[in-house]
Amino acid sequence: MSHAQAADGAALHYQVRGSGAPLLLLAGQSNSHRWWDPVLDRFAAVFTTVVLDWRGTGDSDHPDTDTYSTGNFARDVVAVLDHAGIDRAHVYGTSMGGRVAQWLAADHAARVDRLVLGCTSPGASHGIERGPAVRKVLADPDPAVSRAALLDLMYTPGYVATHPGPFHTLGDPAMPAHARRRHLRASARHDAWDALPRIAAPTLVVHGTDDDFNPTANAPLLAERIPDARLLLIPGGRHAYFEEFADDATPPVVDFLNTRTETAR
Repeated sequence: MSHAQAADGAALHYQVRGSGAPLLLLAGQSNSHRWWDPVLDRFAAVFTTVVLDWRGTGDSDHPDTDTYSTGNFARDVVAVLDHAGIDRAHVYGTSMGGRVAQWLAADHAARVDRLVLGCTSPGASHGIERGPAVRKVLADPDPAVSRAALLDLMYTPGYVATHPGPFHTLGDPAMPAHARRRHLRASARHDAWDALPRIAAPTLVVHGTDDDFNPTANAPLLAERIPDARLLLIPGGRHAYFEEFADDATPPVVDFLNTRTETAR
């Protein structure tokens, strides 16, 4: 267990596993590094893999301050890379982690080798928001109802029926309420549309075809906006495609990250 220090002094917990080229895995909103637990071994078998707890989650500090934004989360990531002694890494960000990865690649380009953006969005007015029915059920005052809805948005019914969990994509259960609110606000305010053309890292955009939590229509928007980006759609995948459909999603991501070409930007 290691802790880096953010610019404002917040402690940021991270872990390093495996060997090979560095790979940074970025989790979704209101989730700790455990988001990646079901697939971490697959990546650590190939890469020196870094996972972290966002501020407000896990073993990182939980400041109740105006320091929660996708841009500032990217600066937190740089602090983790610095502390770990990693000058440059591949980056695989999913959901809000993909929003953070956009800023990391645009504003800290020297730190990013290859970039994978999973089940994410450019944000704000250019992104495709989830529908009103989804927003309504997620806001249901009955925690059991909202949890069941979130589980259905993450996984297919067949997967849930055969996998008892725990499901680490449903949020950090120990996260304080103030941090949960600030995470929600940070993700909702994300807008990297104007920055996307600045991304120079070779980029792969991945999305499940059946994602209603972060609609699949966001994937081609990103792929078209980022120069020379590639698009990979996972048939049948919902928001947690990277877990449920790991056999379909992980190998092409690993192949992409391991690619070296003369034309790499």
